[in-house]
Amino acid sequence: METPLIGGVLETPLAKTHASAGAKMGVWFGCVLPDDFSNAAAEYRSARKSVALIDKNYRAYLSFTGPDRVRYLNAILTNNIKGLSAGQGNVSLLLNPQGHILAEIETYAFADKLFCVSYAMIRERLIEWLDKYIIMDDVTLTDETERYGTLALEGPRAGAAVKSLTGVDLEQLSELASLDAEILRRAQDDTVGKPGVRDVIPCRVVKRSPGGVAGAEFVVERERLEELWQILAEAAREHAGGPMGYGALSGLRLEQGVPWFGYDFGEKQIPHEAGLQDSHISYTKGCYTGQEIVERVRSRGQVNRKRVQLVFSGDVVPEADAILTVDGKEVGYVTRAAKVLDPQRILGMGYVRKEASAPGTVVRWTNGSATVTQIPT
Repeated sequence: METPLIGGVLETPLAKTHASAGAKMGVWFGCVLPDDFSNAAAEYRSARKSVALIDKNYRAYLSFTGPDRVRYLNAILTNNIKGLSAGQGNVSLLLNPQGHILAEIETYAFADKLFCVSYAMIRERLIEWLDKYIIMDDVTLTDETERYGTLALEGPRAGAAVKSLTGVDLEQLSELASLDAEILRRAQDDTVGKPGVRDVIPCRVVKRSPGGVAGAEFVVERERLEELWQILAEAAREHAGGPMGYGALSGLRLEQGVPWFGYDFGEKQIPHEAGLQDSHISYTKGCYTGQEIVERVRSRGQVNRKRVQLVFSGDVVPEADAILTVDGKEVGYVTRAAKVLDPQRILGMGYVRKEASAPGTVVRWTNGSATVTQIPT
């Protein structure tokens, strides 16, 4: 199943399914994905109080095989790939020689390959960048983006839903650990039980804990996505939850302090500016592209600007790139903002100069003010 293009923008393979459910669509991560399923507030509450189902089909999937695959990726990514055992994963950055962020990449170790997950919106450039570094290495890069898709369950009841569907106990897994699982197909499907038809959907379950609450992603063959979506939607409803669009998800991630690649960090930033130095980088692994800059910044102990969390006054949500000022002097800009609930407020992220980065600092923008707050960890 090929990913369709709408006006040059990728479209989720589940577009028709979402349309039939009354979803309003928008562009997120360069892909057409649900804004909401008619009630963003209810979707937000599902993620906070029960379980939310999320379409994550904005991703690129690349596999690396060959005897040099570990050494090759370890030499270009910021995190420790050599330290991964089969079933483990971690998140890294791909930097240019000047230390700027080209991509965010998750790497998962299998017995016979490394499986990398990034963003479809940069897929072509990413493959070019990665292929450039394969010189004398015995490594084969395979683009498997059209083969796979990802759906996710998250929220306080996600663990129970995942266990009932797959038998996997998320509490027994480390973060970004993954394993193979099977989900029973729905009994109402008239092909279930017929000779030659498998009664399970094979998938890879990956533990992910946004906001510190264990949830799971299901990586599945793309032709099984629609069937799996219906099964997961039914499981979410059974646990008092349901599908969630990216309008509510953006607000929730801001509340959790989770930055988004392509929104809150990218080629304009180096890791320490983006606040990723503790989550995406190993300082003991040895050399990698851009390491010299990273170590120089680390030894200096500070950067001239940094990513901060912002709480905005008023009812207007700032647009990306809105200028932030102190005493009429420009000190930074907004990357992303959204309305969130519980309590109701407008949260955002942005970059400000170091003199304006202390929690409690009040900055102004065209339609009001904002207060710098501590980013949740």
